[in-house]
Amino acid sequence: MSESLHPSAPHHLPGFITAPGDTDTLMVVVGIVLIGSVLAVGNFYLHLHTLPERMAHKSQKLQFEIVAVLGLLALFTHIHLFWIVGLLLAMIDLPDFSTPLRSIAGSVEKIAGLPPGEATAELANDEMAAGVSHTAAAGAPATTKAGAAKSEVPNHA
Repeated sequence: MSESLHPSAPHHLPGFITAPGDTDTLMVVVGIVLIGSVLAVGNFYLHLHTLPERMAHKSQKLQFEIVAVLGLLALFTHIHLFWIVGLLLAMIDLPDFSTPLRSIAGSVEKIAGLPPGEATAELANDEMAAGVSHTAAAGAPATTKAGAAKSEVPNHA
């Protein structure tokens, strides 16, 4: 900056003003800090956004998939209520209804004398046979193993 200055320019210029053709180091430093801070804030946002999903995954919750879907909905729709519901679901333990019901179904199969797991296949066959009998035989009942087993059980009344 030893060149002659314009007459209306101040005699003492700050250090961040560069001469024509020189590299503006302040702009380069500010650009690097800006890019770094945007990446850091974005990383923090995504880390905070996946908090309910990580909470549900760590505690092996049954509703993990629901929490994950709510998190994705909140991310893509910007409706924050989905995130709040996901967070609440991740913190709440829902009771396990399926295990006792499977145990009851297994006990009923034992009482009926069926091998475990066969009753579900028979129910599907019964539903298909009932659908065929209603359309083909116009109300003629289809006889199955389950119907025969019901007739063999004595009445306790």
